[in-house]
Amino acid sequence: MEQKGVTIWFTGMSGAGKTALAVPLEKELRSRGLKVERLDGDIVRQSLTRDLGFSKEDRDKNIERVTFVAKLLTRNGVAAICSFISPYRAVRAKVAEEVGNFVEIYCYAPLEVLIERDVKGLYEKALAGEIENFTGISDPYEVPENPDVTIDSSTETVEESLVKILRRLEELGYVPPAEKDEAYTEDEEAEIEARLAALGYL
Repeated sequence: MEQKGVTIWFTGMSGAGKTALAVPLEKELRSRGLKVERLDGDIVRQSLTRDLGFSKEDRDKNIERVTFVAKLLTRNGVAAICSFISPYRAVRAKVAEEVGNFVEIYCYAPLEVLIERDVKGLYEKALAGEIENFTGISDPYEVPENPDVTIDSSTETVEESLVKILRRLEELGYVPPAEKDEAYTEDEEAEIEARLAALGYL
Protein backbone atom coordinates (compact mmCIF):
# COMPACT_ATOMS: atom_id res chain seq x y z
CA MET A 1 0.00 0.00 0.00
CA GLU A 2 1.41 3.38 -1.05
CA GLN A 3 1.51 5.79 1.85
CA LYS A 4 -1.04 8.60 1.75
CA GLY A 5 0.08 11.79 3.43
CA VAL A 6 -2.01 12.83 6.42
CA THR A 7 -1.95 15.30 9.29
CA ILE A 8 -2.96 13.65 12.57
CA TRP A 9 -3.92 16.52 14.86
CA PHE A 10 -4.08 16.03 18.63
CA THR A 11 -6.04 18.79 20.38
CA GLY A 12 -6.98 19.16 24.04
CA MET A 13 -6.12 21.09 27.16
CA SER A 14 -2.70 21.04 28.78
CA GLY A 15 -2.11 17.66 30.43
CA ALA A 16 -4.88 15.83 28.57
CA GLY A 17 -2.49 13.29 27.02
CA LYS A 18 -1.67 14.67 23.56
CA THR A 19 2.09 14.10 23.62
CA ALA A 20 1.71 10.92 25.72
CA LEU A 21 -0.18 9.45 22.74
CA ALA A 22 1.69 11.14 19.90
CA VAL A 23 5.04 9.60 20.91
CA PRO A 24 3.94 5.93 20.88
CA LEU A 25 1.83 6.57 17.77
CA GLU A 26 4.92 7.84 15.96
CA LYS A 27 6.82 4.72 17.03
CA GLU A 28 4.02 2.40 15.89
CA LEU A 29 3.64 4.08 12.50
CA ARG A 30 7.40 3.88 11.92
CA SER A 31 7.29 0.18 12.81
CA ARG A 32 4.73 -0.25 10.01
CA GLY A 33 7.13 1.30 7.52
CA LEU A 34 5.55 4.76 7.28
CA LYS A 35 7.36 8.07 6.91
CA VAL A 36 6.46 10.10 10.02
CA GLU A 37 7.32 13.51 11.47
CA ARG A 38 6.10 14.70 14.87
CA LEU A 39 5.45 18.37 15.54
CA ASP A 40 4.94 19.04 19.24
CA GLY A 41 4.10 22.33 20.94
CA ASP A 42 7.30 22.45 23.01
CA ILE A 43 9.55 21.30 20.15
CA VAL A 44 8.09 23.86 17.72
CA ARG A 45 8.38 26.73 20.19
CA GLN A 46 12.12 26.02 20.60
CA SER A 47 12.75 26.49 16.88
CA LEU A 48 10.00 27.46 14.45
CA THR A 49 8.09 29.87 16.70
CA ARG A 50 10.49 30.94 19.44
CA ASP A 51 9.65 34.59 18.69
CA LEU A 52 5.98 34.15 19.65
CA GLY A 53 4.28 34.58 23.01
CA PHE A 54 0.96 33.24 24.27
CA SER A 55 -1.53 35.94 23.31
CA LYS A 56 -4.40 34.79 21.07
CA GLU A 57 -2.74 36.48 18.10
CA ASP A 58 0.60 34.76 18.75
CA ARG A 59 -1.03 31.39 19.36
CA ASP A 60 -2.90 31.72 16.07
CA LYS A 61 0.39 32.60 14.32
CA ASN A 62 2.02 29.57 15.95
CA ILE A 63 -0.65 27.28 14.48
CA GLU A 64 -0.41 29.07 11.12
CA ARG A 65 3.28 28.21 10.83
CA VAL A 66 2.74 24.64 11.98
CA THR A 67 -0.05 24.29 9.40
CA PHE A 68 2.32 25.35 6.63
CA VAL A 69 4.83 22.65 7.65
CA ALA A 70 2.12 20.00 8.13
CA LYS A 71 0.67 20.82 4.70
CA LEU A 72 4.07 20.37 3.02
CA LEU A 73 4.68 17.07 4.80
CA THR A 74 1.18 15.77 3.99
CA ARG A 75 1.50 16.78 0.35
CA ASN A 76 4.75 14.79 0.16
CA GLY A 77 3.27 11.56 1.50
CA VAL A 78 4.33 11.91 5.14
CA ALA A 79 2.24 11.31 8.26
CA ALA A 80 2.56 14.54 10.25
CA ILE A 81 1.63 14.04 13.91
CA CYS A 82 0.80 17.41 15.51
CA SER A 83 0.16 17.92 19.25
CA PHE A 84 -1.17 21.38 20.06
CA ILE A 85 -3.75 22.69 22.50
CA SER A 86 -5.23 24.62 19.51
CA PRO A 87 -8.27 25.74 21.52
CA TYR A 88 -10.31 27.48 18.81
CA ARG A 89 -12.64 25.56 16.47
CA ALA A 90 -12.31 28.09 13.66
CA VAL A 91 -8.52 27.77 13.68
CA ARG A 92 -8.67 23.95 13.63
CA ALA A 93 -11.22 24.08 10.79
CA LYS A 94 -8.85 26.31 8.81
CA VAL A 95 -5.99 23.85 9.39
CA ALA A 96 -8.18 20.98 8.16
CA GLU A 97 -9.19 22.94 5.07
CA GLU A 98 -5.60 23.89 4.19
CA VAL A 99 -4.07 20.48 4.83
CA GLY A 100 -6.77 18.36 3.18
CA ASN A 101 -6.03 14.91 4.63
CA PHE A 102 -6.72 15.73 8.28
CA VAL A 103 -7.60 13.51 11.24
CA GLU A 104 -8.67 15.28 14.45
CA ILE A 105 -8.08 13.53 17.77
CA TYR A 106 -9.60 15.16 20.84
CA CYS A 107 -7.88 14.34 24.13
CA TYR A 108 -10.00 14.96 27.22
CA ALA A 109 -9.65 14.69 30.99
CA PRO A 110 -11.68 16.46 33.71
CA LEU A 111 -10.19 19.68 35.09
CA GLU A 112 -9.50 18.13 38.52
CA VAL A 113 -7.42 15.39 36.83
CA LEU A 114 -5.52 17.96 34.74
CA ILE A 115 -4.71 19.91 37.92
CA GLU A 116 -3.50 16.73 39.65
CA ARG A 117 -1.20 15.88 36.74
CA ASP A 118 0.25 19.37 36.47
CA VAL A 119 3.71 19.05 38.05
CA LYS A 120 4.55 22.68 37.15
CA GLY A 121 1.50 23.97 39.02
CA LEU A 122 0.40 26.07 36.04
CA TYR A 123 -3.32 25.41 36.54
CA GLU A 124 -3.14 26.50 40.19
CA LYS A 125 -1.26 29.65 39.20
CA ALA A 126 -3.84 30.37 36.49
CA LEU A 127 -6.70 29.80 38.95
CA ALA A 128 -4.98 32.23 41.33
CA GLY A 129 -4.82 34.82 38.54
CA GLU A 130 -1.03 34.65 38.26
CA ILE A 131 -1.04 33.50 34.60
CA GLU A 132 -3.06 35.31 31.94
CA ASN A 133 -4.61 33.76 28.82
CA PHE A 134 -4.43 30.23 30.24
CA THR A 135 -6.57 27.83 28.19
CA GLY A 136 -9.47 26.36 30.13
CA ILE A 137 -9.16 28.86 32.98
CA SER A 138 -8.92 32.48 31.80
CA ASP A 139 -9.18 31.61 28.09
CA PRO A 140 -11.73 29.29 26.45
CA TYR A 141 -11.13 25.81 25.08
CA GLU A 142 -13.66 25.03 22.36
CA VAL A 143 -14.38 21.29 22.33
CA PRO A 144 -14.35 19.72 18.83
CA GLU A 145 -17.86 19.04 17.56
CA ASN A 146 -17.05 16.06 15.31
CA PRO A 147 -13.56 14.72 16.05
CA ASP A 148 -12.45 11.54 14.29
CA VAL A 149 -11.44 10.05 17.65
CA THR A 150 -12.22 11.11 21.22
CA ILE A 151 -9.85 10.03 23.98
CA ASP A 152 -10.64 10.19 27.71
CA SER A 153 -7.21 9.88 29.28
CA SER A 154 -8.73 9.78 32.78
CA THR A 155 -10.42 6.40 32.11
CA GLU A 156 -8.40 4.85 29.27
CA THR A 157 -4.85 3.53 29.28
CA VAL A 158 -2.43 4.77 26.62
CA GLU A 159 -2.63 1.31 25.01
CA GLU A 160 -6.43 1.43 24.78
CA SER A 161 -6.39 4.92 23.31
CA LEU A 162 -3.69 3.95 20.83
CA VAL A 163 -5.78 1.00 19.59
CA LYS A 164 -8.73 3.36 18.96
CA ILE A 165 -6.56 5.80 17.02
CA LEU A 166 -4.87 3.11 14.93
CA ARG A 167 -8.19 1.48 14.07
CA ARG A 168 -9.57 4.79 12.88
CA LEU A 169 -6.46 5.52 10.79
CA GLU A 170 -6.74 2.03 9.27
CA GLU A 171 -10.45 2.58 8.51
CA LEU A 172 -9.63 5.86 6.77
CA GLY A 173 -6.93 4.15 4.69
CA TYR A 174 -3.97 6.12 6.04
CA VAL A 175 -2.30 3.24 7.90
CA PRO A 176 -1.82 -0.38 6.77
CA PRO A 177 -2.98 -3.04 9.24
CA ALA A 178 -0.20 -4.34 11.49
CA GLU A 179 1.37 -7.68 10.71
CA LYS A 180 0.11 -10.25 13.18
CA ASP A 181 3.48 -10.66 14.89
CA GLU A 182 3.70 -6.89 15.44
CA ALA A 183 0.19 -6.61 16.82
CA TYR A 184 -1.29 -7.62 20.16
CA THR A 185 -1.74 -11.29 21.01
CA GLU A 186 -5.29 -12.65 20.82
CA ASP A 187 -5.52 -12.55 24.63
CA GLU A 188 -4.33 -8.94 24.70
CA GLU A 189 -6.78 -7.98 21.95
CA ALA A 190 -9.63 -9.69 23.82
CA GLU A 191 -8.70 -7.86 27.03
CA ILE A 192 -8.50 -4.48 25.28
CA GLU A 193 -11.80 -5.08 23.48
CA ALA A 194 -13.46 -6.03 26.79
CA ARG A 195 -12.18 -2.84 28.41
CA LEU A 196 -13.29 -0.70 25.45
CA ALA A 197 -16.71 -2.38 25.55
CA ALA A 198 -16.95 -1.62 29.29
CA LEU A 199 -16.18 2.04 28.47
CA GLY A 200 -18.97 2.03 25.89
CA TYR A 201 -16.79 2.34 22.77
CA LEU A 202 -17.64 -1.04 21.26
